[in-house]
Amino acid sequence: MTAASAVDLEVTIGAVRLPNPVIAAAGTFGYGTEFAGLLDVSMIGAVGVKGLSLAPARGKPPPRLVESPAGMLNAIGLQNIGVEAFLRDRLPVLHAAGARVVANFWGDSAEEFAACAARLDGAPGIVALELNASSPNRPEWGGILATDPAALAAIVRAVRPRVRLPLWVKLSPNVGDVTVVGRAAEAEGADALSAINTLRGLAIDLDGRRPRLASGSGGLSGPAIKPVALYMVRALAQAVRIPVVGIGGIRSGEDALEFLCAGARAVQVGTATFYDPRAPVRIAGEVAAWCSNHGVRAVTEVIGSLQTEGRA
Repeated sequence: MTAASAVDLEVTIGAVRLPNPVIAAAGTFGYGTEFAGLLDVSMIGAVGVKGLSLAPARGKPPPRLVESPAGMLNAIGLQNIGVEAFLRDRLPVLHAAGARVVANFWGDSAEEFAACAARLDGAPGIVALELNASSPNRPEWGGILATDPAALAAIVRAVRPRVRLPLWVKLSPNVGDVTVVGRAAEAEGADALSAINTLRGLAIDLDGRRPRLASGSGGLSGPAIKPVALYMVRALAQAVRIPVVGIGGIRSGEDALEFLCAGARAVQVGTATFYDPRAPVRIAGEVAAWCSNHGVRAVTEVIGSLQTEGRA
């Protein structure tokens, strides 16, 4: 047994217990089944699946992905196969493979959010439900729902009594103060907060004098947003009593540990999987190696260990 393998990587996010703190982020890892043969999904802390809706959604027209400096813009538009097809065709495969599934879901009304969550609740293999009202690529909403504390609270209020599984709420960074919406979700019964979703951004084709994404603007992810994500995770961890899951530009074990240090209980890895499908497993291994090299016996020792500003 190596020293790294002796490190205890187990974490809890409220009632959710994971063997390691690295989750494949929703929207970047398909339904998990696409990675068969590339990695063992049971080795990932949990698999976040593409955002699910009651009916299949076509998403936005191409081009809808474009690389940007230190990141990526996407305007996928929450394309998905619909909750029924997921439960029938994809979830049984994930469950049989030993995956712990975080089911990301959305709707175009509070009732649709609630109905979709209720359909997913209790399905074998799902350990948590992640409410996504923070996508910047759903103009049908009339804006990013999670930027309005009252609108987000109304959605959480509709969903909470319909489900027994832990309810995570994914927050938008496109706000003046993320703690206001975080507290609003907490007050309505959220069990954890996922932070952050993508930042609104624009890429321009100068020769054509037009946006490089067919739908215009998109959501910026990747290393470019990591400092923003760390700041917001830290702020939320200090402002709420429920756990925070950190997301944003995580490429390495050290990146993940920075989020844990800032107060996150676990992290989600997204953009990195586009060039390294094994990134969640690799990063968990790097977390263990760093802990071993620094005399940390359990990764939970790192959580919330950021020293206060202005210390002597």
